[in-house]
Amino acid sequence: MSDNAPFAPWDDPGATPLISYKSVTKEFGNFTAIDAIDLDIFAGEFFALLGPSGCGKTTLMRMLAGFEAPTAGQIVLAGQDLAGVPANQRPVNMMFQSYALFPHMNVWDNIAFGLRRDGLPKDQIAARVEDMLRLVQLQKFAKRKPDAISGGQRQRVALARSLAKAPKVLLLDEPLGALDKKLRQETQFELVDIQEKTGTTFMIVTHDQEEAMTVSTRIAVMDEGVIKQIDTPATLYEAPNSRYVADFVGDVNLIEGDWRGDALHWADGQAPLAVTSDAAPGQAWLALRPEKIAISKDKPDAANTVPGQVIDIAYLGNLSTYVVEIPGGQKIRAQATNARRLSRRDITWEDKVWLSWTATAGLVLTE
Repeated sequence: MSDNAPFAPWDDPGATPLISYKSVTKEFGNFTAIDAIDLDIFAGEFFALLGPSGCGKTTLMRMLAGFEAPTAGQIVLAGQDLAGVPANQRPVNMMFQSYALFPHMNVWDNIAFGLRRDGLPKDQIAARVEDMLRLVQLQKFAKRKPDAISGGQRQRVALARSLAKAPKVLLLDEPLGALDKKLRQETQFELVDIQEKTGTTFMIVTHDQEEAMTVSTRIAVMDEGVIKQIDTPATLYEAPNSRYVADFVGDVNLIEGDWRGDALHWADGQAPLAVTSDAAPGQAWLALRPEKIAISKDKPDAANTVPGQVIDIAYLGNLSTYVVEIPGGQKIRAQATNARRLSRRDITWEDKVWLSWTATAGLVLTE
C-alpha cells in the first residue's frame, strides 16, 4: 500500500481489529444498557461513540476500561480476552471530563505521577515527561500548578498524563465538555494532531455531533443500547441509513410521502419530488440537508421546485438559515451563504419564495 493510500483498515477483509466487542450485553437489574453489540475498532483509529445521554456509549467505554463487566459477550483487546483482567492491568488509559489533576502538584509532577507509581527509573521518567510536554506544547508551564493555567492547558496536561504510559488505547469521556466553544474547536484539532503523532488508538465518547465529525476516523451512532450505524463522518452525513441517524448527525429536513421508485409523492396537488434512489417502493422520507436547498424569489429551472413562505430567518454571520412553510404546513430549513451585506439581502420575513434542489441532493429513507 502506498504512503498516499487512505487510512481505512475497516475496508480490508484481512485486517485484524485491535478491539473487538463480541455480542456484548450489559444489564443493570432489569435495564439493558448495552444490547448484544458487535463492534471492531482498528489500531490507529480515532473512533467516536456518538449519541444522546443514556444511550449506553459511556457504559460501552467503561467495559473496555475495566470499570464495568459485561453481563454477556466478550471484549478482546490485542488478541487478549479481557474477562477478569483488572482495570489497572489493561493497556488502556482513561481521561475524564473533570481531568482529575492533582492540585498540589505542578504540571511536570502530574504527568510523571503514573510513571513514578510504576517504579520507572528517574532518568526514564524525566525523558518521558519532557517528551509529553513537547507533544502538548507546555514546556514553559512545567512548574505551574493546575490552578495557574487555563482550562485548555489543564486539558492538555490531562492528555499528556494519560499518554505518558504509552497505552494501546486512550479513552476520552466527553473530554472537551468543560471548555468554551472557541477553545473546544481549537482543542479538537490539537487532539487530532496529537493522536496522529503518537499513533495511539483513541476512543471518544461525545453527544456533540460536530465534535465527532471533526476528530474521528469513524463514528458509531448509538441509541438505547444499540448501534444504529458505523461509518466515516462523510458517509454518515451523506448516506445515513435511517431517519434517526440523519436527524442526529447534522441538520436535516424530512419530507414524508409515497416512494414509487422514481419520485416521492408527498402532497395533494403538488408535483412529485424527483430523487435518484434504488430504495424499495413504499412509505418513505426524503432527507434533505439545508445547505443543498436553494432559495429564490423567482421560480428556477430545477429538477425539484416547491413554493413556500419565509416565516423565520436565523442570521449566523457567515450564513443564514431560512425557515420556509411549504404546502401542507411543513416547515423546511434552507441555508444560504451571506455573500452580500445584510442590508442588501433580497429575501426577508413573509416573502413568497421558491425552494429548489437537484434529483441527487436528497436521500430516500425507508426506516
